[in-house]
Amino acid sequence: MGGRAFVHEIKNNPARRSIAGATTDKTRMTQKQTTPGTKTMPSNGRNQTFIFAAPSAKTVQLVGDFTEWEQRPIAMKKGADGVWKATLDLAPGEHFYRFLVDGQWRDDPECMQCKPNPYGSKNAVRQVA
Repeated sequence: MGGRAFVHEIKNNPARRSIAGATTDKTRMTQKQTTPGTKTMPSNGRNQTFIFAAPSAKTVQLVGDFTEWEQRPIAMKKGADGVWKATLDLAPGEHFYRFLVDGQWRDDPECMQCKPNPYGSKNAVRQVA
């Protein structure tokens, strides 16, 4: 169950293609530096920080509609506290994402809004104003 089939389904479904294209075309993915141990909240609604606690993980990647899922994953940085972080700019709108922890799909336990995906699990939702 990977993101490739989901991306394939979007590209081959005209109704979903326009939504996905509008989201990914306007998305800028710029890594920003964050201070270790701090939880950054969006300051302008576009600067977004994603966190995932996994002290024993070797790798954590952020994947979503803004990375074309597995096509361009964002490598997260591990803090001394075992919390992985990535901060990037996202275009306004609704964005779907998940984490890949040591190659395994994981939900965001901090996210309160999720939507079912075609694979029987749920994608986390990040609303950007």
